[in-house]
Amino acid sequence: MKRTVFTLVLTCALGMGTLMAQSGVRQTQRSQANRITQGIATGELTRREACQLTKQQKRIQKTKRAAKADGVVTPGERAVLNRQQQQASRAIYRQKHDGQNRP
Repeated sequence: MKRTVFTLVLTCALGMGTLMAQSGVRQTQRSQANRITQGIATGELTRREACQLTKQQKRIQKTKRAAKADGVVTPGERAVLNRQQQQASRAIYRQKHDGQNRP
């Protein structure tokens, strides 16, 4: 009985960890999309910069779909996604603060 309960608890915990990691990726994507939209609205991003950043977000989304294709996002795949999102975040910051404004 103890073993069954332990197995059930462990399975739920692992499932929640995967769900939380996926929601973290989703939340970061949403946040970065909002930052790009805000940069366009304020004129901090030129059209070209916005297009480049949007394409980068689409590549991350494609990587995320590929990682989830087999039903399990491995720690290695999660690390790749996190690294891509960190690079995208830095790119958004640099483009918004590079002094170029949309005419």
